[in-house]
Amino acid sequence: MPLPIINSVASWILKKRIHQIELFMKYPNEVQEELLMSLIRTAEKTEIGLENEFESIKSYSTFAERVPISTYEFLEPRIEKSRKGLQNIFWPSTIKWFAKSSGTTNSKSKFIPVSGDALENCHYKAAKDLLSLYLNNNEESQLFTGKSLRLGGSKQLYADNNTFFGDLSAILIENMPLWAEFSSTPSNKVSLMDDWEVKLGAIVNETRYENVTSLAGVPSWMLVLLNKVLEETQKTNLLEVWPNAEVYFHGGVSFDPYREQYKSLFPGNNFQYYEIYNASEGFFAIQDLNNSSDLLLMLDYGIFYEFIPMDTYGCPNEKIVRLADVELNKNYAIVITTNSGLWRYQIGDTVRFTSLNPYRIRVTGRTKHHINVFGEELIIENADNAIAKACLATNSEMIDYTVAPIFMHGKEKGAHEWIIEFKNNPLDVELFKKVLDETLQSLNSDYEAKRYNNMTLNLPVIHIARTQLFYDWLKNQNKLGGQNKIPRLSNQREYVDQLLKLNY
Repeated sequence: MPLPIINSVASWILKKRIHQIELFMKYPNEVQEELLMSLIRTAEKTEIGLENEFESIKSYSTFAERVPISTYEFLEPRIEKSRKGLQNIFWPSTIKWFAKSSGTTNSKSKFIPVSGDALENCHYKAAKDLLSLYLNNNEESQLFTGKSLRLGGSKQLYADNNTFFGDLSAILIENMPLWAEFSSTPSNKVSLMDDWEVKLGAIVNETRYENVTSLAGVPSWMLVLLNKVLEETQKTNLLEVWPNAEVYFHGGVSFDPYREQYKSLFPGNNFQYYEIYNASEGFFAIQDLNNSSDLLLMLDYGIFYEFIPMDTYGCPNEKIVRLADVELNKNYAIVITTNSGLWRYQIGDTVRFTSLNPYRIRVTGRTKHHINVFGEELIIENADNAIAKACLATNSEMIDYTVAPIFMHGKEKGAHEWIIEFKNNPLDVELFKKVLDETLQSLNSDYEAKRYNNMTLNLPVIHIARTQLFYDWLKNQNKLGGQNKIPRLSNQREYVDQLLKLNY
């Protein structure tokens, strides 16, 4: 079948899903309530279902009273039992896949159970929905006349128990439906290589001559790959390598600090960027409009949502609200109940709602990734936006950064210490610092109050990192590639002190 016909047929099939998406947009709270009851009924005979008497739960209020909020540490003993092959603990269907995630603050790995239901009705459904929404907004798209360049992780076999673990991206590739494998590059063999540096060269060799029409991956690591492609091909931009490339699907870290670099890599006026929000625990939201920073919360993936207002998080009066009770522009920690058997599980992410009809969000950071040593309540969203503006003002390009507090000592006031690695250094570092500080003050009134007349906080301290500092730091910890990310903000100095030692 000719490629233009394949493109038309695939587009028609995918866009049929739009009507179902419109349905949960119209009746979001009803869809969520029905979904919760379905999850409870399905898991009645599991270990957790019997323990919490799921059979008699008929309402959200009973569910909230009976089932405790959980964290990974709370679930870990049961997860270890599941990894050893025991079934029907969290979820009635067989669970043999575990998404390995160390996050950015824990060196200790987490193993998140991934059921067949979650693979099919969450992750793969979301992949199709991403394409459906993009195609619905871009009628002239020729996406399926070429291939999608994907950047994923690696997998390993968990010894002796016939259970598997690896990056979520590797699990998805390993179980990928034929339609997705046919339209993707590089090959599964290359995508699942363990050694990032060897894999990087192999991906370049496999993809440079392909007709790539879309790309998907974490912006920081994708940038490493794309710069390698330019280096190998000796081209000035990537549209000279892949002239039919039309969209980059990104997630994992904020795109704002990298946006200008991608614009120079793909200089075409019609090139699109679509953001996704997923994690080892599930796929949560998709950008549903062109040129938007807001993500549509997807409500029919087998995930029931609850939210903890961050102004009560960790307090004795901590509140938990349903989707129907969230408010605009308020920062929330996410709590999920899923079709992999995660019950009222805190994933560690924070979001704020930019729309309640339909429910759209922006990811603002992590519950553990903020700085509040001096009452400044600095979150990742503030830092990402400020550094993007400072880069624009000084014609510089950022590769990565991390921030930690300088603690008060005697009469010395506190400050924030930034380590920033640039692709192009700012010509005027003082101007960079000034714009960064002023932007943070404009975005965050708590930070502004602490900076007023240097009352509590002095000006930020900025270190320009040597080339490949963050890369070398990750390599030392065996965290190259995949979904590993630099810890942006921390209340402690552990990461900053390690990096400063490595910087010289």
